[in-house]
Amino acid sequence: MTANGYKRLEDELRNLRSVERPAVIRAISEARDHGDLSENAEYHAARERQSFIEGRVMELEDQISRAEVIDVSKLSGDTIKFGATVILEDEDSGTEQKYQLVGAAESDIKSGLLSITAPLARALIGKSVGDTVEVTAPRGAKSYEIVSVEYR
Repeated sequence: MTANGYKRLEDELRNLRSVERPAVIRAISEARDHGDLSENAEYHAARERQSFIEGRVMELEDQISRAEVIDVSKLSGDTIKFGATVILEDEDSGTEQKYQLVGAAESDIKSGLLSITAPLARALIGKSVGDTVEVTAPRGAKSYEIVSVEYR
């Protein structure tokens, strides 16, 4: 996991513990004050939210405790490995896409964070600038040329 990904997990955990958890406890308390709990939709919704929060807290605590944080800024080289930021050119359309190869827990394709376990990332590992990779996608095979590789 990258240092940025680790920080995001810690921030989410801190928010759940200090903001979301107390808010849902207040919501449960207020719903209890409304009377009969068996027919109280607010109470059931708050309990469901509490269950989600507690599950997510446990999941984040587990991920944080098992995380191996890698400082990408200390990495270098011409070949693609974990933490690399790559620019790829789609050989069919000519459009360029920028991705950073990150751990599965921190991946977010819309933000350009590509999970190291994704088929495209696995195809990129060990390649360098100028190489072409072909990946089978749901819409058929896609071919990309590696335009740049950097570590930052």
